[in-house]
Amino acid sequence: MAVGANAQSATEAELLQLSRDKWQWMADQDADRLAELFHDDAMFVHMGGSWGKEREVDIIRSGGIHYKQADIHEASVKVIDDTAVLLNRITLLAVVGGNEVTNPFEVTEVYKKIAGKWKLAALSFTRLMSR
Repeated sequence: MAVGANAQSATEAELLQLSRDKWQWMADQDADRLAELFHDDAMFVHMGGSWGKEREVDIIRSGGIHYKQADIHEASVKVIDDTAVLLNRITLLAVVGGNEVTNPFEVTEVYKKIAGKWKLAALSFTRLMSR
């Protein structure tokens, strides 16, 4: 049992690091790395709507949304076979339409392991109520 628990912990650690890397790539506007991470059929849900991979990458590349900094307060991951659901409670500093905004979010990330690599299949922002 310990081997399975260790394997699960290693997988969880890998996914949590991948998520942190993704936030950094978003801050760096590294659209090429993000395009590699995002599954071709990925879906993205924002406060302003939902769309697919191509539009998300284009928005990041053009600076339409600049995810300047994600302060991660809590992160957890649940792995189910070759699918992982990762939750992040963050405060996001972003530039949207030229305006700098800060919002508290619970972000849901869904990853699917394909040919030995984790691909982001869904990213959804839920704005939290102010406390």
